Amino acid sequence: MSDAVEQANALLREKGYAERDLAVHTGPRGKALLKGNKILSPLSDEAEVVLQVVRDLVPPDAELGAKTLRPAELRARL
Repeated sequence: MSDAVEQANALLREKGYAERDLAVHTGPRGKALLKGNKILSPLSDEAEVVLQVVRDLVPPDAELGAKTLRPAELRARL
């Protein structure tokens, strides 16, 4: 699991996010949490699912701009 978390955080850094704005953390019961200032509320799921969200659905920071990601919208696009 920590591999998926590390990969997700590396992708977020590549996309221009500071850790306080958007990062993946290890959560309870084998879950991973995508949280930070750029998401309305934390997104919690299996680490591989969170990695997929980061890889495929989270836009680069410059593209997101002042907008805030919404977990429900990310889930709907999975």
